[in-house]
Amino acid sequence: MARLARLYVPDQPQHVILRGLDQQPAFVDDQDYELFIDCLKAASRDHHLSIHAYALMPGAVQLLVTPTEESSLPKAMQAVGRRYVAHFNRRYARRGTLWEGRYRATVIEGERYFLLASRVVEMCPVRAGLVSAPEDYRWSSYRHHIGLTLDSLITDHPLYWSLGNTPFERQRAYRELCEQPLDEREASQLQQATLKGWVLGSETYREWAARAANRRVSPLPRGRPRKVRETPQQQ
Repeated sequence: MARLARLYVPDQPQHVILRGLDQQPAFVDDQDYELFIDCLKAASRDHHLSIHAYALMPGAVQLLVTPTEESSLPKAMQAVGRRYVAHFNRRYARRGTLWEGRYRATVIEGERYFLLASRVVEMCPVRAGLVSAPEDYRWSSYRHHIGLTLDSLITDHPLYWSLGNTPFERQRAYRELCEQPLDEREASQLQQATLKGWVLGSETYREWAARAANRRVSPLPRGRPRKVRETPQQQ
C-alpha cells in the first residue's frame, strides 16, 4: 500500500512527535540540547515553519507548529535530522538512525485544541517525572510563555495572544491555565490523532479540512463495501 503524503492544511497548526530509537536517549547533555535548538532555529527559518511550543526530553521531542507551505514541516524536520544525527553519531562514535522511524504529526483544530496541545507539549517533562514544575525545565517553551525568558525560537500564535491585551496578562493567564488539570481524555485523543496522522477536530472542522487538505483527513471505513443484491424482475 502506498504511503500517504504528509497531511497539510493551509494555515493550520500541527502537533509533532519524534521519538528516540528503542527508548535510547537522543540527548545526553546541555550541548546536545543546545545544538538541537540551533538546528530547529535554522530549519524553521529556512523552510518557513512557525514553532509555537516545544519540549525536548531525553528520548523524545514534541512540537506545536504551523507550516507556511506543504513542504515546510517535512523539509525542516529533514534538515534538523541530517545535521543533528550527524553531530550525535560523531560525538558518541555511533552509526545509524537516532529516531524511531519518521516523525508523527497531524493537523489540529486551533480554536478547540491549540491551547490544549501547547499545554500537553510543555507539561511533558512533568508528566515524565523529569521535574516537579514545568518552569524548572530548561528545554521547553513553557518559561517563555509565562515570561521567565524570551525564546527566539518561538513564534507566538494568535490564540496565545488572545489570552490577554498585554504580555503580563497573557503570561499570567497561561500560567493559570497550565495549573489546571489536563483533560486526560482530550490529551489521549491528541496523542492518538498525532500518532495515526488523522485530523483532530469537530465534525464540521474535519469536513472543512477535507476540502482544503492535500489528502484524505480520516481513515476509510473498515471492510469491503456491501454489495447490493439485485432483485430479479418479475415477469
